[in-house]
Amino acid sequence: MTSRPNPFSLAGKVVLVTGASSGLGRQIAISCSRMGARVVATGRDTARLAETLCALEGDGHTSFVADLRESAQIHALVDAAGTVDGVVHSVGLQRLAPIKMVSEKLLNDIVGTNFIGPVMLTQRLLYKNALADGGSIVFLSSTAAHVGTPGVGPYSSMKAALHGLTRCLALEQAKRRVRVNCISPSAVETPLWDKDHLESQRARHPLGLGTPDDVANATIYLLSNASRWVTGTTLVMDGGVM
Repeated sequence: MTSRPNPFSLAGKVVLVTGASSGLGRQIAISCSRMGARVVATGRDTARLAETLCALEGDGHTSFVADLRESAQIHALVDAAGTVDGVVHSVGLQRLAPIKMVSEKLLNDIVGTNFIGPVMLTQRLLYKNALADGGSIVFLSSTAAHVGTPGVGPYSSMKAALHGLTRCLALEQAKRRVRVNCISPSAVETPLWDKDHLESQRARHPLGLGTPDDVANATIYLLSNASRWVTGTTLVMDGGVM
């Protein structure tokens, strides 16, 4: 009997992962390497990015320190990465502040990190023809984009903006068979959450809290040929809380 190829394999694919120095981005980079991808990991923290690079399985992986709020660094990253088959926008910034307490600096930081950076990195990849035909773009959003939560208005707004971008970009890139999708996780057990807050969240989720592996597995699906007919969508991962 002839063996069938694994549709979830990333063998032979090059995947660029932002925010790879910690949290979900780090786990996504590691999981992609386990599925056979050659990973280009990027983040702002040199030491932690080096730790991620050491944790990747297989050969040929690279890392590139970059602040995606700076256009010159985006250009340098794209030049260094070369042609990629997938890009995962994992970098994110959340700051708690009710709207009446929001400062212009805080707003600029959140907009620049969560929206402008991913948009301009995507723009540069497409402009330089650095994303291969049949490739995949994955944005990490949040359930905060779907429900109102006091104190996270700017963050929620920018994550919601990614959904609109996803739908438009999916249509723009369909002729090249480039798929564009979004993932909206709820509470995930990472070092960014303090223990007490995690415990309060646990009771709200019928299936319990998510793990970085859960989000990484969903990302692998959207990067792989298994999702060849999926584009312009948002996958909500919330353990049933919504």
